[in-house]
Amino acid sequence: MARKIVWTDQARADVRAIDRETALDLLHGLARFLTSEEGDVKRLQGIDPPEFRLRLGAYRVRFHDHGDTIEVVHVKHRKEAYR
Repeated sequence: MARKIVWTDQARADVRAIDRETALDLLHGLARFLTSEEGDVKRLQGIDPPEFRLRLGAYRVRFHDHGDTIEVVHVKHRKEAYR
């Protein structure tokens, strides 16, 4: 069963602020994660509902996993992601 990606308004704005080539690389990396379930993923502590972080190069994608749907919350460069 294929999983869907749902983007919050904030995540859409984050991706639009990134240059096109990097944004496409991020989208390809996210698609690879959805098909293979492999990647540098970590569950973030102290957040309810559970939130996860996926490292894709210099960017961090924060998302909620709803089983058949991934809700992308933020896409930030690593220098901004941990502030």
